[in-house]
Amino acid sequence: MGFNCGHACGKARAVPNAKGPSMLILASKSTTRKSLLQNAGLQFSLASADVNEREIEQAALTEGENRKGLARRLAEAKALAVSTTAPSAMVIGADQTIAFEGRGLHKPIDRDDAATRLMSMAGKSHELHSGVALARNGQIVWSAVETAVLTFRPFDRKTLDRVLDLEGEAILDSVAAYRLEGPSIRLFERIEGDYFTILGLPLLPLLAALEQHAPKVFEPGS
Repeated sequence: MGFNCGHACGKARAVPNAKGPSMLILASKSTTRKSLLQNAGLQFSLASADVNEREIEQAALTEGENRKGLARRLAEAKALAVSTTAPSAMVIGADQTIAFEGRGLHKPIDRDDAATRLMSMAGKSHELHSGVALARNGQIVWSAVETAVLTFRPFDRKTLDRVLDLEGEAILDSVAAYRLEGPSIRLFERIEGDYFTILGLPLLPLLAALEQHAPKVFEPGS
């Protein structure tokens, strides 16, 4: 499923040493996504995709897209933005969106914003959508979205403040205002969905897609 990026995709930093059809690039600044790919034994370069996420979101909402579809659009936009700088490479784009009580959420602007949001979600469930896409030669060759449903346990402000003290500034880098791989796990009662999806990279379908579209990335020294 493709997406016509348009000017909202913006630009990406040039990728050094992007040579050969087996070159793999992760279009993300996320240290978590980087670690997931490294742990899977893949060799890749990193590039930051400069896309206007709010512009893409507004266009999607105008067209009646839901948060799940938006996650796919954002992932595709990031993959395409970097693909223009390294057309022979296979580029991975990824992004996440959250749906809570019929509305979307963005990264918190500060600790107070994160605390207010999390208190409103105590004892309730929300959906976390993780989109991932592959682009080559400026075209989307594959994309997917995986969804997880997460339920917070009831908690008070004192409990939340202890968790936020432990999380520190890391909480501001998460669209969800929490990190399941960190102290935030204390706030949860139930999780339904794939763990990699929650971390922001649906790894199993991505690896299957790479096997199909770019098998050389699994070869030693690729």
